[in-house]
Amino acid sequence: MNLEKLFTMQEALDQYIQSNKQVEEDVFIKKGLALLVELSELANETRCFKFWSEKGPSERSVILEEYVDSIHFILSLGIEKSLQYLTEWPLEKRDGDLTVLFISTSNAIHQFLYEPTMKTYKEVWIQYGAIAKLLDFSSEELVEAYISKNEKNYERQRSGY
Repeated sequence: MNLEKLFTMQEALDQYIQSNKQVEEDVFIKKGLALLVELSELANETRCFKFWSEKGPSERSVILEEYVDSIHFILSLGIEKSLQYLTEWPLEKRDGDLTVLFISTSNAIHQFLYEPTMKTYKEVWIQYGAIAKLLDFSSEELVEAYISKNEKNYERQRSGY
């Protein structure tokens, strides 16, 4: 999947937010923590680790929205480190169920935050791609959901979110 359009959209949103909120500090680590929180929220909606509970996962639309919340921060983090020349979503097979993938994705995010290189950045994308595959999200579905959430994020900023 091509990422150029998403990077362009995210860069515009980031500039809008940072200008609107008059952000002048380096927010890389804050965005990194936000990504980890979004990953946890996604895991919570899938309920994949809740062996003690009979309740099933949230609706697919809720899980998809949580997923694309993460994509906003992955893109934004790449922009912060001038890695937006990653034009294609790198896909590689990763073994494990959702629980294992959430742990390995968290590890990949931590590694990227401490060593923000293209290699560690690609691994975050690869991990998220493996999660998308297990959740059966198509590229088209992800792009459509990202665009919808991007518009919602602009509206939130305009309404004083």
